[in-house]
Amino acid sequence: MTLTTCPPAIQIGDLTIDPPIFQAPMAGFTNAAFREVVRQFGGVGLLATEMVNARGFVWMDENIAEHPERLWGVAEEVRPLAVQIWDNDPETMAKVGRRLVSEYKVSVVDINFGCPVRQVTEKAHSGSYLLKHPERMFQIISRLVKACAPTPVTAKIRLGCTRDQMNCNDVARVVEEAGAAALTVHGRTAQDMFRGHADWDRISEIKQHLRDIPLIGNGDLDSAEKVVAAFRNYDVDGVMIARACLGRPWLFAQAAAALRGQPVPPEPTLQQQRQVMLDHYQLVVKRFGEEKGTVLMRKYACCYAQGKRGARFFRSHVARVSTSDEFHAVVNEHFPKEE
Repeated sequence: MTLTTCPPAIQIGDLTIDPPIFQAPMAGFTNAAFREVVRQFGGVGLLATEMVNARGFVWMDENIAEHPERLWGVAEEVRPLAVQIWDNDPETMAKVGRRLVSEYKVSVVDINFGCPVRQVTEKAHSGSYLLKHPERMFQIISRLVKACAPTPVTAKIRLGCTRDQMNCNDVARVVEEAGAAALTVHGRTAQDMFRGHADWDRISEIKQHLRDIPLIGNGDLDSAEKVVAAFRNYDVDGVMIARACLGRPWLFAQAAAALRGQPVPPEPTLQQQRQVMLDHYQLVVKRFGEEKGTVLMRKYACCYAQGKRGARFFRSHVARVSTSDEFHAVVNEHFPKEE
């Protein structure tokens, strides 16, 4: 499947995103090691960090002279790069945004208005909880835009809090009026979490409620064909790939080739995928040390095994490793060296 013409690059402020394919911020996953693996394959117009708690950033900065672990690698990393932050206090968000721009020189500051997990919504009154309070969203965005200028500020939302409260059209207008440079929409409600299917028709409808800023669609994009179909069938300027890339960091390169009408790179061989996983492991261990790095790598290894023969058996074993020797032993036993 190909497009008649390749979708054009999009502008987020003065930043050109080409191809218009975004890597989603995912808590616990999209750290510097993962981003480096993705970058080696190519195909991403804009990578993003894990979401950073703004209040936590300020507390660490004031009390222990450290910055959140989720900002690992950001200062030295290749640009463009977006950092996503969350909180419900405009001044706290502005303070952190200003630091990200002045100290870390980030390319984009993204605001999370889409996280549906209880710790963020019910306990912190942030993330998708704020979709019920567009006026508060306006205050946060406008304050952050002023603090970060000229670095662009973007926002990510869901369709609404529940199926009965899908106020995404109104929220989209608020986001643009507050000065955001782009809007990303996940095609589920907060109530849906990750169940069911993303509603791309509803995502597409939002475009008519925006005047100038680009609309980026997100949800269920797990193949190059689906990325092409999203641009072909829906009124979006860009797409964001999330969970599907965790075990397939080459997905972005496949999607970018498909959009350009070029031959789509085949899935790496099992041997090649095994090596990608081991290289990823080395990046994690280099940063966190063997013990912590091995524990951290468990969840990534489970993602790399998804859909493969014997994956359940592999996951049950790799989820218990705690040393480099144990990790390699499990990989050698359950992730075949040869096809």
